Amino acid sequence: MNAEILAVGTELLLGDIVNTNAQYIARRLADIGVNVYYQSVVGDNESRLYKSFELALERADIVITTGGLGPTNDDLTKETATAIAGKPLVLDQKSLEWIESYFSKLGRKMTENNRKQAYFPEGSVIFHNEYGTAPGCAIEVGKKKIILLPGPPREMKPMFENSVIPYLTQFQDGVLVSKVLRICGLGESQVVDMLKDIIDAQTNPTIAPYAKTGEVTLRITSKAKTRDEASKKIFPVEEKIRNILGNHIYGEGEDTTLESVVAEMLIRHNKTIAVAESCTGGLLAARLVNYPGISSVFMEGAVTYSNASKIRQLSVKEETLSKYGAVSKETAEEMAKGICQSAGTDIGISTTGIAGPGGGSAEKPVGLVYSGVCIDGEVFSKKFSFTGDRQNIRERTVISVLDWVRRILSEKYI
Repeated sequence: MNAEILAVGTELLLGDIVNTNAQYIARRLADIGVNVYYQSVVGDNESRLYKSFELALERADIVITTGGLGPTNDDLTKETATAIAGKPLVLDQKSLEWIESYFSKLGRKMTENNRKQAYFPEGSVIFHNEYGTAPGCAIEVGKKKIILLPGPPREMKPMFENSVIPYLTQFQDGVLVSKVLRICGLGESQVVDMLKDIIDAQTNPTIAPYAKTGEVTLRITSKAKTRDEASKKIFPVEEKIRNILGNHIYGEGEDTTLESVVAEMLIRHNKTIAVAESCTGGLLAARLVNYPGISSVFMEGAVTYSNASKIRQLSVKEETLSKYGAVSKETAEEMAKGICQSAGTDIGISTTGIAGPGGGSAEKPVGLVYSGVCIDGEVFSKKFSFTGDRQNIRERTVISVLDWVRRILSEKYI
């Protein structure tokens, strides 16, 4: 099957909103073996939208739209698709009741224009929207299909996963199964180079790497008559990949994160932790706190941005700061040891660096970061060098430090 993604919204054309929906949908369609040859963006204009539908239906089996399902007059996607299909709009009572209950839970009265969102082309397959008032739907246009989805990603993604994927897979010959491996410490080009022989020889399963900030996702996808057969095809390929990449693979699955892996290791081994941050300004603590249940091991976080706060809160020596500077392995080590002692934890982590855009020098350029770890009385430090803007450097610091801590924990406790 071939699909075309049609994003609807003048705000997308103006650049006010980035079209992340198309990226997400394209990747997930590839996972289930649906080809995407075209992506389009059209504004909230009925005639242009109608022509976009006509063109998309000429060159694709499935047209998937996002946006334009709201209650206002410029939300025209469903009405235009209905005209293309030549079917009347009919009220879906179940959808209307959901919309009414949605407003009731918010303590608000539903306005009359929201009723519009409960009407669908006759014969549609309706997709429930758990997180908003705009249900989606699938419409048959001859042998082709139009799938209408809401624009907000927090509404679109669950609908796509829970409704659209099952809807599409019923038309496919065979079953597709994917397994995701999450990799840190290697760039995408390094991963591809290391796995070159496997990637060059791929047929079924297929291997697809995706680069993210500070990490790489590797998706292995297999097609077979049953899920069990497809899973069995994945296993030997995964084993080869794991043998090559080793401990660079930190986890598996769509929802696995570095912080969840680190948190689970800390909880499993009952090791308490505290963090002292300078350049990351609380981002490291925030990532750890993302994990539910971290309170059993995470004791505290301190943002010690100035030299004075490093001295006062972490007992960093004035002599160390004077001789080596705030951005140095010596300071990072004393910060880690200081937070460990003041918080009374098994582990202390520190970050100190130059996030930019100013403040760098030839000896200590922007992007230079040191991290310290104090664990069971032993103190380690590591130097990192990053490029990018201020936020990117801070985010990559957090990812790299979490990965480093993961590796230390693996060596000590596994």
